[in-house]
Amino acid sequence: MTADSVIRSTLDAAGLSYEQKGDGRYFVTLPGTKKLQTNCWLIAGEHAFSVEAFVCRRPDEAHEEVYRYLLRRNAKLYSVHYTVDAIGDIYLVGRLALDAVTEAELDKILGQVLEAADGDFNTLLEIGFATSIKREWDWRVSRGESLANLQAFKHLMEPESAAAGPVMDS
Repeated sequence: MTADSVIRSTLDAAGLSYEQKGDGRYFVTLPGTKKLQTNCWLIAGEHAFSVEAFVCRRPDEAHEEVYRYLLRRNAKLYSVHYTVDAIGDIYLVGRLALDAVTEAELDKILGQVLEAADGDFNTLLEIGFATSIKREWDWRVSRGESLANLQAFKHLMEPESAAAGPVMDS
């Protein structure tokens, strides 16, 4: 089985939305709950397979704390790791030998990308965008707008919780 056929077969079996963008290049949309979708590139090159998924734009604040969180998370991730691009946007990336790409392995990698991007998303927002979230909350309250999609950050509006900051696992 070629890498292309393994990728297509795995994506089809998982029922994932994707577009093939040339030989060995697939743009995949992984559905989430906290991060509604994670866009991911799967690329089968001549000798290696790589995955790249956008997670979050460059944090507005607390850069050191965000990057410390990402480095700690890297120790627990399977086949992918967090990185930042030249402007500071956050990605998950991974690379493995082309002959190591099997349906089972690709399924595990996609599962890890989704678990990390979706599972870490609110924490990254909480650490790196707390001021913007609070400003948005206040603006919505002042106008009587819905707070439904900000409920995960309600604890940031409480003075003692906001001062303590987010809880990070070690």
